[in-house]
Amino acid sequence: MKRHPRHLGILLVSALAASGFARAADVNFAGSVQLDYLWVPTDERARDFVFDGFTTELSLKLSADVSDHIAAQVKTCYGCHGFEIGAAYVDFRLDDLTLRAGRFTPSFGDFQARHDPANHLTSDKPLPYDMGRMLHLRDWNMSILPAPYVDSGMQVSYAPALSECADLEITAYVIGGLRGGSDASDVDFVQSRSGEAYYVDNNSSPSVGGRLSLRFDVGALFIAVGASAMYGTYDPDGELDVLLLGADLMLRIERWTWRNEVLLRRTEMALGDDPESRFRYGPGADGTFDPYFLKSGFYSELTFPLGPLEGVARVDGMRRQGNVTLASELRKDSAVLRYTLGTNVGLVRDWRVKISAEYYDFSDFSDEVGLHLGVVGAF
Repeated sequence: MKRHPRHLGILLVSALAASGFARAADVNFAGSVQLDYLWVPTDERARDFVFDGFTTELSLKLSADVSDHIAAQVKTCYGCHGFEIGAAYVDFRLDDLTLRAGRFTPSFGDFQARHDPANHLTSDKPLPYDMGRMLHLRDWNMSILPAPYVDSGMQVSYAPALSECADLEITAYVIGGLRGGSDASDVDFVQSRSGEAYYVDNNSSPSVGGRLSLRFDVGALFIAVGASAMYGTYDPDGELDVLLLGADLMLRIERWTWRNEVLLRRTEMALGDDPESRFRYGPGADGTFDPYFLKSGFYSELTFPLGPLEGVARVDGMRRQGNVTLASELRKDSAVLRYTLGTNVGLVRDWRVKISAEYYDFSDFSDEVGLHLGVVGAF
C-alpha cells in the first residue's frame, strides 16, 4: 500500500515506539494532544470565516541522545492541515555551542518554543502566531508568523552561563525562508508548511535570522527578555523581500507568569505592470505605488492561580498598514483586538480541560464572541 509522504513522520515515531526502542535510557518519546470545540454565538454562519466546531491538534516527538555530543529529534504534528513533519534534525554539541542541521523551528520569539497544545493554557494561540483558529483568518491571511514555523537549514546557538543567576543565549540560522508565488502580494503560508509543494527552498536564496535572549533567576523572581530578527526573499524569482522583527519579555513569580511579545513583518508586494488595476488605493503624492505593507501585532498574557485551578487573561491584536488588492476585505489601515479570559481544570496527572471566552473587536467586520472548550493531555 502506498503511503502519503506526509504520514512518514508519524509512521516512523510509531514504529520506533512499538519496537521498544523508545524505552531505552537515552531515548525519549513524548507527545501532546488537544481536542477543542469553538462556538461563535454572535454569528450563525461562522463557518464562512473561521474553522469552528471540533479541531484536533497532535504533537509526537522522538528524541535520542546518541552520545555526549550528538542528539537527534524527529517530530510530527497533526492539525487542520493533516500530518506534517514538525522536526527532523541532528544536534552537535560542544560545551556551550550547539550546531543544528535539518528541519526545525528556527529560534524566533518566545511562543514558538512552546507552541505545542500542552504548553500553553488557551485553546488557541496568540494572534501574532495564530495558525487557523482566529476569526476572519483568510481575510487577514492568518497571522504574522504562524506557529510552528518549520523550515530546513542550519542553526548555531551559543549559551554560556554568565553567573549563577544569569544566562545568555545567542542564536543565528540560515534557512530556506518564507514562500510565496510569482507576482505575490503576500506570503503563502500553505506553501511554507505543505509537502505538496516540496520541503525545499522555492528561490535558491536562503533567509537569515537570529535571536538574543537573557534569563535571570533571582530567588522567587524569574525574568527573560529576548529580541529576534529574520530577513530574506519569498517569491520564486527572489525579488520580493520580507523582514520580521520581534521582542519579548517574561516575568514569573511563583505561580504568576506575565508574558509579552511584539512582532512586525514588513513585506514587499509585486506591483505588476498595471498596479492601478490590481490595488484598491492609488499612488502616493510622488506618483508612485508603495510596494510594502506592514503587519504588526502583540500579546500580553497573565497566568495566575485560582485556588486549585489556573486562570489566564490575555489581550492581543494585529494591525495591517499598506495597500490591499481589490479582492481584499481589509482597508489601507486595518486592526483587530481580542480580549480573552479562561481557566484550566486539572483532571488526572497531565490531563486538563481548557475553558475560555474571547471578544473580537474588528475595524472592518462585526465584533464577535468566541467560546472554547478543549481537553488537552501530555504523555
